[in-house]
Amino acid sequence: MTADLDVLHKVLVERLDTTPAIRDAFAAHPRHRFIPDLVWPDATGLPLYRTAAPERWAHLVYSTDAVTTQANDGGSGPLNEPSSSSSAPQVMADMIAAAGIDKGTRVLEIGTGTGWNAAILSELVGEEGEVTSVEIDPGVAALARERLSGTGVSVRTAAAPPTGGTYDAVIATCAVTSIPRPWVAALREGGTLVLPWSPHPAAHSTPIAALRRRGASVSGPFVREGAFMRDRAQRLGELPFPGLGQPAAQLAPLPVGSAELIGSGVMTQLLLMLPGARLGTGLRPFHGTPDRIVWMGAGPSWAYLWPDGTVTGGGERDLGEELAAAYRSLHDAGLPGLESFVLEADLEHGVYRVVCEPLGRHWDHPVPA
Repeated sequence: MTADLDVLHKVLVERLDTTPAIRDAFAAHPRHRFIPDLVWPDATGLPLYRTAAPERWAHLVYSTDAVTTQANDGGSGPLNEPSSSSSAPQVMADMIAAAGIDKGTRVLEIGTGTGWNAAILSELVGEEGEVTSVEIDPGVAALARERLSGTGVSVRTAAAPPTGGTYDAVIATCAVTSIPRPWVAALREGGTLVLPWSPHPAAHSTPIAALRRRGASVSGPFVREGAFMRDRAQRLGELPFPGLGQPAAQLAPLPVGSAELIGSGVMTQLLLMLPGARLGTGLRPFHGTPDRIVWMGAGPSWAYLWPDGTVTGGGERDLGEELAAAYRSLHDAGLPGLESFVLEADLEHGVYRVVCEPLGRHWDHPVPA
C-alpha cells in the first residue's frame, strides 16, 4: 500500500511545537514536494531512489530528522558526507520563530537547499514581504528554483549575499565559526541573524544563536541545539582522532563517568566553555567494547573521559582538569541550559566572546578570520 503523503504531512505539521502562524505556513507547503527522488539515508552505502523503495522514501521524508539530498558536493566518496539537505522540521520552525518572521518581513536565506524553508518563509512574509535565498551550488539552486516557482522567492546562485540591499532578518542553514561580514552587512541595524555557530571549526555540535546587529557587532542568546553541515568556505576537513598512538598519563578523575556526562545535556555548554578545544564522543578506541567515551583535543594535547570517571591524556594542556572545572561550575550552578549562554561577536576586531550570566563568567574564543 502506497503511503498517503498528504496525510503524513498533516501529521508532521500537527506535531510541530510552534506558533499557529508558522504551523499554517508549513501546512501550505508539503515537504514531499521539495525532496528530490534521490536521497542519502545512511553515512555509507548507496543512495535511495524513490521509485525503488517508495515506502522507505516516504518514511524518510516524513521523519522528524534532516534528509540528506546531496552528498560529497554531488560527487562520490567512501562516506556520504552531506553537502545539501532538508533540515529537521522542528529545527526549521525554531529558527524561523527566533528570527521573528512576520507579514512584511524582508528575509535573506543563506543556503537554499531544497527550497522548502524558503517556501515556508514566503508564506509567512506574504505579498508585503520579500524572501531572497542564496545557494552556492548551481545544480541545487536550479532545482530549488523550479520547486519555488510561483512563491515569489528569488533564488540566486552565489557564494555571498547580494549587495546594495538590507534585510530585516538573515537565516543561515549552514554552520560557521567565523561569521561572514557580508551576512551582517546585509542586515539592517537591529535586525536578527539566526545561524548555527560553533567555537571550533571541526566541532560536530553547531548550536543555533539568534543575534541582533549593532554596527559591526552582533550578540544574542543560543536558542537550541543544532548539527548543521559547514559553510563550504569554512570546511576544515577531518582531523585525526586526538591522542591515538600517544603515551597516556593518568589524570585527575571526574565526579561523573562518560555515559553520565553525555546524558546530562551539557555537552554543548562545555564546548562553549573550553576555548580552542574540540569535544566529542566516540567508542572506546582501544578496547572494542560498545562503551562510549568523551574525548577532547587541542593541538597536541588530548584527554579521554572513561565510563568509570577516570581520565587519561597527554600534552602540555591539562584538558582533563579544564573539563572537570567546567563541569563543576555547571553542576554548582544547577546545570544551566544552553539558552543561558550568549554569543557576542565583534567582527571588526575579530573578537568572539561567550557569556553565561548564571555562572558569572565569559570565554573568548580564538576564531580565524
